Amino acid sequence: MGRFQKKFNGAETVFNFDDVILLPGFSKVEPKEVDLATRFSKNIPISIPIVSSPMDTVTESEMAIALARHGGIGVIHRNCTVEEEVEMVKIVKRSESFIIREVVTISKDAKVGEAAEIMRKNRISGLPVVENNKLVGIITGRDVRFTDLSVSVGEAMTRNVVVARPEVTPEEAVELMKKHKVEKLPVVDKDGKLVGLITYRDVALRGEYKGATRDEEGRLRVAAAVSPFDVERAKLLSKHADALVIDVAHFHNENVIDATRRLVREVEVDVVIGSLGTKKGVLDSVSKIDSVAGLRVGIGSGSVCITTEVTRVGAPTLFAVSQAADALEEIGVEAPIIADGGVRNPGDVVLAIALGASCAMLGYVFAACKESPSQMTMMNGRYFKLHRGMGSQSARQKRMAVDRYSSKDIPEGTEIWIPFRGEVSSVINEFVAGIRAAMGYAGASNIEELRRNGRVARVISTREKVSIGQRINQLK
Repeated sequence: MGRFQKKFNGAETVFNFDDVILLPGFSKVEPKEVDLATRFSKNIPISIPIVSSPMDTVTESEMAIALARHGGIGVIHRNCTVEEEVEMVKIVKRSESFIIREVVTISKDAKVGEAAEIMRKNRISGLPVVENNKLVGIITGRDVRFTDLSVSVGEAMTRNVVVARPEVTPEEAVELMKKHKVEKLPVVDKDGKLVGLITYRDVALRGEYKGATRDEEGRLRVAAAVSPFDVERAKLLSKHADALVIDVAHFHNENVIDATRRLVREVEVDVVIGSLGTKKGVLDSVSKIDSVAGLRVGIGSGSVCITTEVTRVGAPTLFAVSQAADALEEIGVEAPIIADGGVRNPGDVVLAIALGASCAMLGYVFAACKESPSQMTMMNGRYFKLHRGMGSQSARQKRMAVDRYSSKDIPEGTEIWIPFRGEVSSVINEFVAGIRAAMGYAGASNIEELRRNGRVARVISTREKVSIGQRINQLK
């Protein structure tokens, strides 16, 4: 037998979601008791194993806020200028917190019209007024609405401001705001210097979204996609984002690995690498980079990705997950694995976890939701939203910075219209319920139990069934 025939005969068998099923197991847990807590990266815990994809029809600030509130995390896309991506990250970080540290302020000499424009641009309803970094008043949306825009802020502002000290607790802050009937509480130090701001809305939302993904200061967490070759963008984003996700279609590349190794040394946040598809790819990448905080795996399996069709190259998501998990186990490295590509339902998430993933990344599913930035249209009385691969012709034309497809001359993505699914909260709730139900069947009370003990079986294809039937007939 020739060596090329041997190459074929010894070829690995790849598989994906339709090829595998989760087997039921002895269970002592009810679905409502299942704990879905896991990790997105080494230092970022999440309450549910769901992440949104960094695609420009999926994740901008609105989607990232919704995901974080419900216990997951969003990855802001990079098909935009660095300023636009940084601003989207900032919007997420400003959307909720106990004490807002990066407070937008104004001077008393500015005009009320300027205050109105700042409030509109930053989507806020009030501005502390400062002089030499010390609080001298506050101007709110109500002050702006009922005052001539040419008047100075100093004339329109409220001077006797109710304030709090840095050590105030959420409960104390609420009591102060209720007592004085105010919605904003500037935080000042003993010298009167403004050090933060508390809003009633933020404190109330903390109570509403108890499982939200938050940082140490109570702000929602968010990740941002970067090119390994754009260190300046990564450094700017790392000042605001909680994690960076290396966003290339094929990470197992010498130049990409070398660039990422340099980038990791320039930032102080978690860096998730990918996409990866094979055991060797993971071993080579992890061994050459100082600190890998997570892996994104799966090549060519996305609903709007045509890489495998065009090039006949790919690593289906479930196969890639198992390869990555085995590689990390072999070298004794612990890092979350994110299953990316082709996830359509809760069962797909559960299969990915059973084969070694910590969470799953969704694109197609979330692109159909209200919070996605994609275009919506009506066809035959039904609403649809546009979803496109980041390697599609239109996405490549839009890009304004070096990205993962900059060196390719052929589109590797397509565009489709998908049925509108409504608010993302209902989709997340549906997925969470489905994941819990599946884990109940499998007898797993938490994510780690499912990864360790979940049993799967192969689903025989039609071709295999025919082959088995022929062999049985021959035996007869």
